Amino acid sequence: SSGINAEWPLRPGINPRLLDDVSFHPCVRLKRWENEKILSFVPPDGSFVLMSYHISTQNQVAIPVYVRAMINFKDGQGKVDITVGPKQTLGKTVDNVVITVPMPKDVTGCSMTTSVGSYTFDPSSKQLRWDIGKIQPLKVPTMRGTCTAPAGSQCKDAHPTIHVDFKIMQLAVSGLKVNRLDMFNENYKPFKGVKYITKAGNFQVRT
Repeated sequence: SSGINAEWPLRPGINPRLLDDVSFHPCVRLKRWENEKILSFVPPDGSFVLMSYHISTQNQVAIPVYVRAMINFKDGQGKVDITVGPKQTLGKTVDNVVITVPMPKDVTGCSMTTSVGSYTFDPSSKQLRWDIGKIQPLKVPTMRGTCTAPAGSQCKDAHPTIHVDFKIMQLAVSGLKVNRLDMFNENYKPFKGVKYITKAGNFQVRT
């Protein structure tokens, strides 16, 4: 068996209560964490989630992307103007970016022009989907166009909520980092490395 100790200090400036709402895999020795803030554990076979935690809005963690959107409906036609860009990414690339807009049920079609990526509109689910992919630093993605609906529809009172998905490699927006990784009782020299990934959860933008 092996024992692994990982020390996770809080970055200066982050609320020290950041890790109050935390859960561990059963293999973690809780007393070591409570007394020294060191994760000591005997890893089980295969991949597993060692630790999960929640960051409250009081910690003011910067959202790594911005979305500027304008969606207006008038006289059976809607105008769409959406811009997406990186923000507070520390130079890391924002990838796998997807924008989804649930349009009002009366919308029958969408005609868009995108500077990056491609779009689709599903007339059954009324979902407007914009697949951006990777955001290039010098080319800010924009999508502009129109949507159509029957005359007299109630679309003018609609304010669709935009759903945003993305991934950023080697970035942890919480600022939490593994300071050291020690391994014991191994007869070989293991490869030790840490990979950070930031993924969008329930990230929504109101229009």
